[in-house]
Amino acid sequence: MCRSCDKLSRRRVLSFLGTGAVAAGLLGAGAPRSPAAGATTMTADEALAKLKAGNQKFLTAPELCATDMAKQRADVAKGQSPWATILTCSDSRVSPELIFGGVGLGELFVVRNAGNVADTAAMGTIEYGAEHLGSPLVVVLGHQRCGAVEAACEVVAKHTKLPGFIAPMVDAIVPAAKAVYGKPGDFVDNTVRENARLGAQKISTRSRIVEHLEHEGKVKVLYARYDLDKGVVDFL
Repeated sequence: MCRSCDKLSRRRVLSFLGTGAVAAGLLGAGAPRSPAAGATTMTADEALAKLKAGNQKFLTAPELCATDMAKQRADVAKGQSPWATILTCSDSRVSPELIFGGVGLGELFVVRNAGNVADTAAMGTIEYGAEHLGSPLVVVLGHQRCGAVEAACEVVAKHTKLPGFIAPMVDAIVPAAKAVYGKPGDFVDNTVRENARLGAQKISTRSRIVEHLEHEGKVKVLYARYDLDKGVVDFL
């Protein structure tokens, strides 16, 4: 049992696909729409502060709160209004809902793949979260000793040939490894940071939807590194 549990505020929620008008918006061209009524009222800076406070809670009082889980599930079953989007690694040791303080159902919109790569699926998911769910903050979260990053570093330093679909997956991280190869410091950790930075840059500059929302001050894109040993998230 946890020592204290913050009650989740009741929000009006969005359905995942919503009405036909929303579906049409997903398929149609044109300027990005504002999120439908019911999206979070939290700003990007408020969301960032909440993530930082949650990570501190994870460090000092890392109990898992399960109080009223049935009520949480019922509250968000019909829709969602997440206040932050996290692109992170599939690594089993990196769980955003836990490392940000035991976040409840319906609060984080999480995208995961090996190496937290901003690939097509991730970009589309992030755009959906920002435009249609009204998530004001996007964080690309790399982590210490990332296996996918280590593989990319081996490709660059040792010309290692990787098998199967692992090779094209790691190819997306190779530019980050090449950018920091030979620089002072730990090669893998430098690549973790550079890979997260390039991911955040790609989201901001390659997505017209996110770029438009950033220009309007409705979305902020950041990158960060999670320390497996200490449990600390450093926002870079």
